[in-house]
Amino acid sequence: MSLFGDGLDAAVQKAFTRPVPKSAGAQMRYLVKQLKGTRAVARTLQVSQRTVERYVTGQIRTPRPELAARLEREVKARWQPQIRARARQKAATTDGIVVDTRARMGYTAPVGSTDESRIRHLTVALPPRYAARLFDARAAGADERVLREITAEGLREVYFQDGGRRAGSLEEVRLTDVEHLEFDL
Repeated sequence: MSLFGDGLDAAVQKAFTRPVPKSAGAQMRYLVKQLKGTRAVARTLQVSQRTVERYVTGQIRTPRPELAARLEREVKARWQPQIRARARQKAATTDGIVVDTRARMGYTAPVGSTDESRIRHLTVALPPRYAARLFDARAAGADERVLREITAEGLREVYFQDGGRRAGSLEEVRLTDVEHLEFDL
């Protein structure tokens, strides 16, 4: 499970203008249309082609829990690609991204200042350049560590340094033990 990656995906999914298909049959028909055939859907979901055909025709209605989760994940990943792209573009150019997190944060600072890490709950609006970096890194397949570092860098600039008005000598913010993380556009 990717906490930061899934959080970014969930933020973009809030921009959907139509609800994702609910029933397994509707979801299966959508995937068949998107992937242009039952064989490709079967390969993606790791089931037989005949199973996919049975869902499409309505012979099977209720999938096993693990198949239901894979089916929903694959449908959401392909649902409304233009709306998703527009939301990412808007966040990366004009609106920015809001980070709501409860995590242990510490920082590297010069000798003489307190740099003890502690649990903090922050809701911070990051500028568009951080949204762009997060989405670009996610699209490039970056791991959790990279997404965490970009988020921590944005929190350092906006929250801890207040855009350069304080804590100018602060070098690095460490974001660990994330209890809660949510992104919003």
